[in-house]
This record gives sequence, structure tokens and C-alpha cells, in this order.
Amino acid sequence: MDRSDFVETDRIKELVSRTTPYLQAGYPLHLTGPTGVGKTALALHLASKFDRPVMLLHGNHEMNNEDLIGSIAGFTSEKVIDNFVRQVYKKQEEVKEKWHPGRLVEAIQKGYTLIYDEFSRSSPETNNLFLSVLEEGVLPLYGTKQKQSFLKVHKDFRVIFTSNPEEYAGVFDTQDALIDRMITIEMNNETQTEREILRNRCNILAKEADIILKITGKVRKACEKENKNGPSLRASLMIATICKKSEIPISTDNQQFTTVCKDILASHVVKCLDGKTIKDAEEWVEEIS
Repeated sequence: MDRSDFVETDRIKELVSRTTPYLQAGYPLHLTGPTGVGKTALALHLASKFDRPVMLLHGNHEMNNEDLIGSIAGFTSEKVIDNFVRQVYKKQEEVKEKWHPGRLVEAIQKGYTLIYDEFSRSSPETNNLFLSVLEEGVLPLYGTKQKQSFLKVHKDFRVIFTSNPEEYAGVFDTQDALIDRMITIEMNNETQTEREILRNRCNILAKEADIILKITGKVRKACEKENKNGPSLRASLMIATICKKSEIPISTDNQQFTTVCKDILASHVVKCLDGKTIKDAEEWVEEIS
């Protein structure tokens, strides 16, 4: 797995050093925090530390047991015709159901490192499968018509969960029994880490990164006052990338830069601050830029 673009700041190094022993000991890790804070990137980075294949699974409300365990995917037919003796014609045909294993089955059988991204977007009923996987080390094969009633989990199987806070739209309340089996680490927006990511990813100066982060930070704080989710690091990366590639000076005295900030941040302002039109939001962003 190529992780050459991953920016490992002091904060990230501390998180990696802190959490790697948990995975080495076989415990599932749960990274939670607001969108865009880097949970998935950190999960992929942690997974790369182990010499095992990585499987990425995205949670969604339509996921069910068949997606994880498997299902019947058609039939196989075997036909035998015996005409060895000319006067005797014998025909035998056997039809069998063909079972296609789900992604979780593949991961636990082959000892993959599974990253279950935004797992709380899947229903608790679906995620209940992980209770026995994490506690007893077995995966029950509910309703699969298999000879085995369960599969034993490979000794090298590891799992990293990521989730957004429960107040996010489309997120289910996670059952306590599942959370109790994980080691949960909360990740938050951290200015120093964001600055280093902007500098390394976009090749800009520290003072330029600070200008962008100051503006997005003001929008984020305004949203937090309304108990809503403001712009993530992705918004800052968009501004920095556009300015760098288009050779737009990152300066509050530059109108092009201000326009880029308005175009990217105004929609967040409208979403967070009730009563503001897109024009009001653009004017507000211009004032803080």
C-alpha cells in the first residue's frame, strides 16, 4: 500500500505509537471524530504497519448479512451421460446452489486487516455479526445453508472501525455491547496537524497555511456556536490546492483569494447559520477574510 502522501506530524506519530500496540494485541480499534479530521487516512496508515492485505469496507444503511457473510449466487449444474453400451442410455443431472462468500468471510479466513469505515452508518442489526467475531473469535453463518455453522477467525485478522459523532445525519446509535469490545480513540481538529498537512500536501508556506486556517477556523467556530458541523480540513485543502495550482497569492489583500474562500466556504455558512442567503454568506466570508 502506497502511503507516500501521508503526512505524519508529531500528533499523528503520537497516535500511531499509542494505538499500534492495541492492534498488535488483537484488539479492535475505533477512531471517532468529525468528518474530514483524518480518521480513514490514519486507519489506512495504521493498517500499512502490518504485513497483511487490507480490506476497506464502507458502512451504509443498505448493508445486510448477505453482504458480510455471503449469499446464494446462482446454481451449478453437473450432467453425466453414459452411453458406453449402445443399447443403454443413462443420463444423470445434479443441480447445486452456488454460495458466494461475503467480504467479512474473506477477511476473517485470510487474516486481512479490515477497515470498517463509518460503520455506524450500517444498522445495528447488521453490525451485530461483529459481536461474536470480536468476543469469541468466530463468525456465525446465519441462513447460509452451509455445513459449518460458524467460521473461526484467522489469528492475523485485525479490524479498525471509524465513525462520525451520533448527531451526524444518517448515523445509527451504536449498541453498547459493540462499543464495549473496542478501544475508542477520539480525534479532533488540531491546528498544528492541519498546518503541516497543508504545507506538505499543497507545498505552501506555513504563514500561507495559517491564513487559510484562520479563515476556515472562524467559519468552524461560528458553526460550533450553533451546534452544527462546520468546514473540515478538506475545505482548507481545496483553497490551498486551487490557489497553488492557479498561482493565486494566498493573501487577504488579494481579491482572487477572497473569491476562492467565498466560493468554498459560503455553503457551509448557509448550512450552519440560519437565515443567511448565499449572498449574505459570501459577504460574511469576505468580512472575515
